[in-house]
Amino acid sequence: MSNLISFINAFLSYLLLFGVCIAVVAAAIALGIFLRKKHDAQGEKRRTEPQAGDSGR
Repeated sequence: MSNLISFINAFLSYLLLFGVCIAVVAAAIALGIFLRKKHDAQGEKRRTEPQAGDSGR
């Protein structure tokens, strides 16, 4: 019975570690998507603004 409890304890420990790794990966993906959208929006804003020295034609 002691071996079973040790196995379950180790299994749950690795399961918790796996969950933490998944959470970190999900946070990194979400942050990457957010920053990419922000960067793309800034690039779009720069393209629509007139450049210095343009006569507006």
